[in-house]
Amino acid sequence: MADQQIREAVILKEIAELLNEGSEMKETLSAVLERLLQVTQLQTGWLFLIKIHEPTLIAHHQLPQALTTNQLAPMCSKECWCVNRYNNGELNRASNIINCKRIEEAKKNGYADIEGLTHHATVPLRFGEEMFGILNVGAPNKIHFTEKELSLLESVAFQIGSTLKRMALTEREREMALIEERNRLAQELHDSVNQLLFSVSLTARGGREITKSKTVQETFTYIQELSQQALHEMRDLIWQLQPKSLENGLLTSLKEYSEMLGLQLHCHVNTLTNISPQTEETLWRIAQEAMMNCKKHSGQDKIDIAIDFNQDKQIIQMSITDQGVGFNYSPSVFLPSHGLRNMRQRAERRNGTMEITTSEGEGTKIIIRLFN
Repeated sequence: MADQQIREAVILKEIAELLNEGSEMKETLSAVLERLLQVTQLQTGWLFLIKIHEPTLIAHHQLPQALTTNQLAPMCSKECWCVNRYNNGELNRASNIINCKRIEEAKKNGYADIEGLTHHATVPLRFGEEMFGILNVGAPNKIHFTEKELSLLESVAFQIGSTLKRMALTEREREMALIEERNRLAQELHDSVNQLLFSVSLTARGGREITKSKTVQETFTYIQELSQQALHEMRDLIWQLQPKSLENGLLTSLKEYSEMLGLQLHCHVNTLTNISPQTEETLWRIAQEAMMNCKKHSGQDKIDIAIDFNQDKQIIQMSITDQGVGFNYSPSVFLPSHGLRNMRQRAERRNGTMEITTSEGEGTKIIIRLFN
């Protein structure tokens, strides 16, 4: 008994050290999962982060070929028995899953060998009452986990949940610092560079009016046009950094920004009553990025944005649609543009999700879901 307790303490210490040293979520969780499987002499494991009932595979180790077929297609399904139990609020502690639905489906579809894996243990990742996802572990021909094994897995899952909470808080602190810095920069640009450009424009106009030389007049005209162009771009930048119309509501900001870009916006909002300033800021930044992408890449000037707020569940969904050229996209591959990656990262910082539906010649639809 004493030896077992010492072994468990060593395992928890090693896992804690990995979690404390890590800063990148995916890399950290992958390292923790691999180490957990090594010390418990299990073979296979995977981690789902679940946001607004949608699971995302964040880490996996030595999955059987049946689950890695077609770029991990069996792992991309949104439904399985353990995820359903989690979403229904029925997964409150480490549990033996009698069978794995993903493996069952893989067998039915004639995928590759399951390599003896039929069952797994499922453990919720939590910190207090806050839930983050699930940890699944298994081994070939292992159909049952003892209470001691489940207890150890629960301890590890709690450590992971604590780390996820810490990372989320750190990210929010960074976000708040970024907002403050953006506001400071916008104010400085307005007070210094913006005023200097305005002065250059006035000086050029005055110089053009007092000189009689046609060549000099043309030079002053050119200087004035350049300064006016730079002034317009500077105001655009300041507006992006600190949209003053956001004080009058998200809908006003969306309409004004679309007009500035020359886009025809059709916007439907059911209600935005009682949404938090942080949520409104996130929706605005994501929509802003989407409108810019539409302007640059879609090949047309119309965009539809619909925002729906379910006050009972405190879930906000924003759909952004254009009928442009679209692009090739698969959920299992890296997002093709910096703008799309920014949008997803902004959603994930608010514990939300982003779903993309597009193909070449078929336009693009992006759905953002956030907890308020």
